[in-house]
Amino acid sequence: MEQKQNKMAVMPMGKLLVNMSLPLMLSLIIQSLYNIVDSIFVSRLSEDALTATSLAYPVQFLMIAISVGTAVGLNALMSRKVGQNDTHGAGTIATTGLILCLLTALVFSLTGIFFSDTLARSFTADPEIASLTSRYMSICVSLCYGIFLETLAQRMLTAVGLTTLSMVSLIVGAVTNIILDPIMIFGYFGFPALGIAGAAIATVIGQWAGAATALYLNRKKNPSIHFIREGYQFRMEDVLKIYKIGLPTMIMQAVGSVMITLINKVLMPVSSSAVAFFGAYYKLQGFVMMPMNGLGQAAIPIAAFNLGAGNTKRIRELWKLLVPGALAFAFVGTLVFVLMPSTLLSLFAAGEEMLAIGVPALRIIGVTFPLAAYVIVAGYFCSGLGNGVVNMTGGALRQLIVLVPCFILLLETMGLSYSWYAFWLSEAAAFVFCLFAVKRELRMKAGN
Repeated sequence: MEQKQNKMAVMPMGKLLVNMSLPLMLSLIIQSLYNIVDSIFVSRLSEDALTATSLAYPVQFLMIAISVGTAVGLNALMSRKVGQNDTHGAGTIATTGLILCLLTALVFSLTGIFFSDTLARSFTADPEIASLTSRYMSICVSLCYGIFLETLAQRMLTAVGLTTLSMVSLIVGAVTNIILDPIMIFGYFGFPALGIAGAAIATVIGQWAGAATALYLNRKKNPSIHFIREGYQFRMEDVLKIYKIGLPTMIMQAVGSVMITLINKVLMPVSSSAVAFFGAYYKLQGFVMMPMNGLGQAAIPIAAFNLGAGNTKRIRELWKLLVPGALAFAFVGTLVFVLMPSTLLSLFAAGEEMLAIGVPALRIIGVTFPLAAYVIVAGYFCSGLGNGVVNMTGGALRQLIVLVPCFILLLETMGLSYSWYAFWLSEAAAFVFCLFAVKRELRMKAGN
């Protein structure tokens, strides 16, 4: 039977977690290179150009939030169906997910076509930075279909344990982007130098390449989940199930977009270099957090599959391995941020003002990574058990509800150099919440 053959049912949990998470970690690290590589190359144009990509990033991040949130719901439901040996049900969920992704991408595309200038001007009063922001954002947003299709197809692969193939599709997209970035930005090999627009075009082409690869691999290598036409019915019941699990994660991810926008708003009057630094920091910490996200995302199908199969022992085993693994990666990230801040910022051609702001800030924020790691894996683990509210609430506490008010208060009362301690307060609050939330979920779902 398929359930007995599926590695999520029989493979030793430690080996399974490594087997599932390692490709996801690598693929997410590679995926995070999209924005980092863009920023590194763009910073060679000017600090204004780097600031522009930082201002545009919240809109890009919102697209990622919605695509990932939808995919989390799809992943958990498809894995549960596979655990129940219901391949038709898994295909129905996947097809509904495809429709939702295309409709969402259409909304963003129209926004990019008609409202990029308006959004850019709302982010900054500097006409040159606004023009660069609009130019970059309009391309990334209006041609965003690739990122939604790529995320959907990758989660179809991870839902049945094919995380290595998901990694392959991300590698294709990231490598395509990295190769095209310098060619399109600076005009190598006879190609016209497009500047910041070239960075946006390279990113979009990379996303489409990753989507095409992931869709092809699903068609050829995924035996359990396929898009279906015969007998398919679009049901609101399925949509509600997808968003019941995925919406909290979507909101949690979107919180990051809101947070970046608000922090940029209060930093812009202080210094455009501070905005450029914050954009660089957020992409660097995103890179550091990718291993923890990989562990957490691997936990979703494992927890959901074994919940569907009624194997509570394996659910408890999974949690006992998740936290030490996440903390190990977090401590490495802390050491890098504390010991090498100047080196990290030099990747973005940081000037004296940006270094003066950024070096102490990276050291202050880096200390919080172990707390953040626990919150991240706890949220994904609970999503796999069907409760996405933990992910949403934990993310909101650490990135918005506590962080932004504390950041503004410290900025206004003690100055920029002390405002970064807001991260200590927000991460601690989120950690305490998730500590109790996970205990509750294990007691309810795994009898512990």
